[in-house]
Order: sequence, then C-alpha cells, then structure tokens
Amino acid sequence: MTFGITLILLSIIAVPSLLLSKKPNAKELLDKIEPYQGWIGIIFCFYGVWGGIIFSILNLGWITTFPIWWVTLLAGSLVQAVLGFMLGFSLINKFVLSKNEAAKEKAVALREKLAPKQGKLGIVGLFVGAWMIVASILFF
Repeated sequence: MTFGITLILLSIIAVPSLLLSKKPNAKELLDKIEPYQGWIGIIFCFYGVWGGIIFSILNLGWITTFPIWWVTLLAGSLVQAVLGFMLGFSLINKFVLSKNEAAKEKAVALREKLAPKQGKLGIVGLFVGAWMIVASILFF
C-alpha cells in the first residue's frame, strides 16, 4: 500500500497542470514544493529502482503465488523510478553526472526523450498507484 500512496503523491507533483485545472488554489502548494522537487525526485527514483528492479527480482517466487501483485509492484515501481528521474534530473545531473561528459550527454538525451511524456506518465502513475492500493487490499 505504501508503494501506491507514494506513487500517487509523486504523480501529483509530476502533473501540475492537471492539478491546477481541478483546484486553482493548488498553485500555492506546488510553489512551496518546487524548491524540493529535485530531492523528492531523487528519493522516489531510488525508491522506485529498489522496489521495481531489485525487490521484484529478489521475489521472483511471487510470480507463482501472487502473479498479479508481482506485476503490479513491478509496473508501479518502474513508473515511480522514471517519474523520480524526471523530477530529480537537475540534481542528478549536478551531483552525479557533472564529472563524466559522456554520461551527462546520454542522460540529457534520455531526459529530452522522456520530458514530453511526463504528463501522460503522471496520469498513468495515478491509476497504477490507485490500483496498487486496491491490489494490496485484495491480495494481502
């Protein structure tokens, strides 16, 4: 359930235009969060990588016992890792990639590819996060 809640929160941060169209006073809250957006993105990126790649691979046995939950966890964590990377890109670029020009260029190219899809991925994250909450109640 924690993965689902955190994915929904991250998706709300990633899709500010959708949130602003529904609640006009949300701009104040988003302005307060904006200075911390990079750090939030980095934390969620690592949290998504841990849950999506490492945790799912360590628990491959769940495919036979909880296949729907395993796929849900993997999908949600991958969306979370990508959204976290997109939001935390400026800090990742500043602290991690600043010394290696080749890695920096590859990261910039990846970011340019993913940037137009951030809004759509945020909406997908909202639905996947909601499904993760429902699935955690149904299957556990």
